[in-house]
Amino acid sequence: MSDLPPNFRRFIAASALARFSTAGIAVLIGYHLYVLTHDPLSLGWLGLGQAIPAIGLVLFGGVVADRFNRRMLVLACWASEGVVCLLLAATAMLGTQQAIMMLYAAGFLTGCIGAVQSPATTGLESDLVPEAGAMRSLSVLASATQATGLVGPVLASILFDLITPEGAYGVLAVVLVLACLLLRLVPTPPQPRLASHGDGVMANVREGLSFAFNDQVLLGSMALDLFAVFFGGATALLPAYASDVLGIGATGFGILRAAMPVGSLLAMLAAVRRPPNRFAGLTMHAAVAGFGIAIITFALSRNFVLSFVALALAGACDGMSVVIRRAVLRLGTPGPMRGRIAAVRMVFVNSSNQLGDFESGMLAAAIGIVPAVWVGGVITLAVVAITAWRAPKLLRLNLSEFSVAEG
Repeated sequence: MSDLPPNFRRFIAASALARFSTAGIAVLIGYHLYVLTHDPLSLGWLGLGQAIPAIGLVLFGGVVADRFNRRMLVLACWASEGVVCLLLAATAMLGTQQAIMMLYAAGFLTGCIGAVQSPATTGLESDLVPEAGAMRSLSVLASATQATGLVGPVLASILFDLITPEGAYGVLAVVLVLACLLLRLVPTPPQPRLASHGDGVMANVREGLSFAFNDQVLLGSMALDLFAVFFGGATALLPAYASDVLGIGATGFGILRAAMPVGSLLAMLAAVRRPPNRFAGLTMHAAVAGFGIAIITFALSRNFVLSFVALALAGACDGMSVVIRRAVLRLGTPGPMRGRIAAVRMVFVNSSNQLGDFESGMLAAAIGIVPAVWVGGVITLAVVAITAWRAPKLLRLNLSEFSVAEG
């Protein structure tokens, strides 16, 4: 890591702290809500509440990220997440129904903040990472954020059990303050100017959409992630699995929730040493297929250790896919459009995550928790086959020969 530019190293440290806190927030909101409701459908509604602003506003967030200072936008978003933490800490003074409404509101607010934060952060990291060795640099960044994304939920869940939910939220707010202080030490990097600044917001949005939807590699990689995670994701139902299927409590839930980040971290560290450049497309397809198989295994398991291993394998597959998708975005997007293309990607990501959470909750309420998960894994395998057929350029992708798009 010492060979990376100093400003990029500082950005890695700040991003890691922010990831620690935001991952902990996401876990605590879901678990806290389930503790109060004991209804898997409530987790689906929480996912929908996060998805509406995250999907509806992110394209405009991409325009904002291309028009304005990305570093300042990221700082503002992290500070706003800290305010949400403080609001959640106030739930101790509320009754059960008021606390439930506060948790739903917090989910909605984090979706709104993420609509700007995600494209701004992606654009900022692309501005800071050197083109030479981009895959390795992005793998280091991904590894650091995954490591703290692993630790954050575990420690937050332990604090939830040992202290109070409000104390856990307070700790996460302090960590976000530290992340902001570190990012302030990173000078604003040169940011390519938006050529069509005067054309209006909708024209800027259409330009980004047109670029993304006319590039088979970009579109194929985003679509593969969308449908696989939408149907195959089991994260939203983990509180129900921990409480009703495995009976492991909040601490056990936190450990189980960390399994996927553990696997992702190991895969990303492997990508630092041996970047999957030459067979990137084939590797991505194999990783998503492995993700589906691991999810099916998790769904059918009744053993805590096997469940953890299955989720860790799913995380490893997803982690390898993430590294490749980030490299595609960095190497295949013009500088002035990185915020908007990142926003298009986030529409796919948020649709798969938040709407996937809603789909999981609804399906679990209809057919049961376990069938909802293994059916999703089967659909994921079908998605891989269809993507390989419909996007052959992605299947043959060689990142060593993938040219940087110039705006």
